[in-house]
Amino acid sequence: MKKILLFFFLFTNLYAEDFKLERVFKGLKSPWSLTFVDNQNLLITEKSGNIKFINLKEKIIKDVSHNLKVLEDGQGGLLDILYKDNKVYVSYSENRLNGMSSTSVARSNFNTDNLNFKNIFRAEPPINSGYHFGSRIVIKDKHLFVSAGERGEGMIAQDHTKHPGSIIRINLDGSIPKDNPKFVNKKKWLPEIYQIGVRNPQGMSLSPFDNKIYLTNHGARGGDWFGTANFGENYGWKILGWGGTNYSGSKIGPKWKPGYTKAIKYWVPSIAVSAMTIYKGETFKEWNGEALITSLKDQSLRKIKFNKSKFLNEEIIFKGSIGRIRDIKIHKSGDLYLLSDKGELWRMHK
Repeated sequence: MKKILLFFFLFTNLYAEDFKLERVFKGLKSPWSLTFVDNQNLLITEKSGNIKFINLKEKIIKDVSHNLKVLEDGQGGLLDILYKDNKVYVSYSENRLNGMSSTSVARSNFNTDNLNFKNIFRAEPPINSGYHFGSRIVIKDKHLFVSAGERGEGMIAQDHTKHPGSIIRINLDGSIPKDNPKFVNKKKWLPEIYQIGVRNPQGMSLSPFDNKIYLTNHGARGGDWFGTANFGENYGWKILGWGGTNYSGSKIGPKWKPGYTKAIKYWVPSIAVSAMTIYKGETFKEWNGEALITSLKDQSLRKIKFNKSKFLNEEIIFKGSIGRIRDIKIHKSGDLYLLSDKGELWRMHK
């Protein structure tokens, strides 16, 4: 077990933040998400389609079999995982035959040996692309929120008759809430759609402070952002470029304009923003209410202080220490657990 004591001077404050990064497990293959079953046990997904059950106390790791038809293609594979009330929810790129796939969500009763999943959502239409699945899932009250990326199709995110490029809201059994936008003020929207105009939202978390859903989203060349999921609204992709440009260097559109949802924080150039959480705990209680946001490109953990929709400041907690950070979750103790693309699970504590 590898322990590293890290001291970093944060660029907005003249003090050092001390904490420990402890490697808990190594040897995972392209891990994507983790979820706690209880204080000692957790589940981890690997993009290739594996689900791992880990006991932290005994340092035991084992495979959990399942019946999902996962297509690992580019950014796609077995992605987010969430345990809640003896149920396991996963999002994944579902093999829809002939190279076609969709961001899909399935649910199973919890079992440490075998998970028998049943689909409860499929992003339609299926698309032949290995890009931009989004694919985070969050439970708020009796609803499941799903981030469905636009699969590299750009303006499909403005098409409210198609799921890609939107935030989805369904009931926990996959049925449709009767107070979704379609039934209130967006009659032409698909009934599962809660918000449109996103590109590739790979971070999503429920705040225990204001009960809002917060998101992180990849821009193109620049234009990553951190914001909120808002009923019936539109983040503007690909009308808006959020400060970024196409990979060819050509312009996309303005950073923002009235009539579209405005993010709390934009990054230009891109940091390849990944998973996030709104921190609540005892280990780092001075961070309570602040967003912890991970990055793939610069391999950083960042802390965002904000007040409602107003950005206040950003601090880099560490950078380049554990590789590209794919997921972050808060343990009941308040310690943080992070997944690295290097195939490692890390614990961050004092």
